[in-house]
Amino acid sequence: MTIPTTRLPSGTAVPVLGQGTWYMGEDSRDRAREAAALRLGLDLGMTLIDTAEMYADGGAEEVVGEAIAGRRDEVFLVSKVLPMNASRRGTIAACERSLKRLRTDRIDLYLLHWRGSHDFSETIAAFDTLMRDGKIGQWGVSNLDLQDMEELVGTPGGEGVQTNQLLYNLTRRGIEYDLQPWCRGRGIPIMAYSPIEQGRMLRHPDLRRVADRHGATPAQVGLAWLLRQDGVIAIPKASDPAHVRDNRSAADLRLDEQDLADLDRAFPPPRGPRPLEML
Repeated sequence: MTIPTTRLPSGTAVPVLGQGTWYMGEDSRDRAREAAALRLGLDLGMTLIDTAEMYADGGAEEVVGEAIAGRRDEVFLVSKVLPMNASRRGTIAACERSLKRLRTDRIDLYLLHWRGSHDFSETIAAFDTLMRDGKIGQWGVSNLDLQDMEELVGTPGGEGVQTNQLLYNLTRRGIEYDLQPWCRGRGIPIMAYSPIEQGRMLRHPDLRRVADRHGATPAQVGLAWLLRQDGVIAIPKASDPAHVRDNRSAADLRLDEQDLADLDRAFPPPRGPRPLEML
């Protein structure tokens, strides 16, 4: 059940296929089913779980806490602090709240969710404090463009960044022009959120044709297209057991040169810089 791994700049190996939780925790009636789906994903080797204090106002973290109860040491746990909370004191307080909802004493990778009004220096100082106290293992960012990343690593302590979590899928390839190469050159993995565009791209006929050649689903092809790349981690969300199993199978799907050429024609790569896209 082993899933391939990539390495963070620190040297930590993490699975290239994990589990997202955006939109989980919004309805208490669904929480048991959502937690069960996450546990199934763990059983299948998808041991990286990504969440955030923003998701369902902490509800997603509570679902994750239920899912990982008794299994914490199996999980590489990722969560995020909202930019409005990302002052030095605010980041520490937000982390404490997340730890309580997650029912754990540590978050393995803690991210700034997007850039806000607080200086990077404040957030980095908080991350350093949380690492020193053992409450987080490492830190990273999300939704930062190239200019932001250059400023971040130029800030004292900013070279400690471990990942940039970005909107990236076949229909959102703008980062390939400059941001992704910049990150790759520094050994900073991209964590791709909404890797199948929340399902919107799955009806595309060219994607379906590639999937049919492999006896796979369009979602599996979309994930396999991401996973073939060095330094890319995909975090699809699934709360249905069949979808969880489909996601796991994507790690075993190998696309050939014809597949990749067909996908490039259907979803062309960028020919110049584009503004960073977010959802």
